[in-house]
Amino acid sequence: MAGQRREVLFERRVPNGLGLSCDGGPLGRILVLAAWTDRVVPEHPGRLSYEALVDLAAVITALRGRSGEDA
Repeated sequence: MAGQRREVLFERRVPNGLGLSCDGGPLGRILVLAAWTDRVVPEHPGRLSYEALVDLAAVITALRGRSGEDA
């Protein structure tokens, strides 16, 4: 089935992650791990860089400043 597209019927949490129940054509319904497909969305992209943390701090500071203006 490598390289083939299949219709996803539903998703299910399984012990190894997210399982996709797919229409397997003549094979019937099949369950594959999402990690085996091109539909993978990383749950934890990793650590934030220093630059990303600085940007996040600037956004938080700006939001705190906005909430002070409304008071």
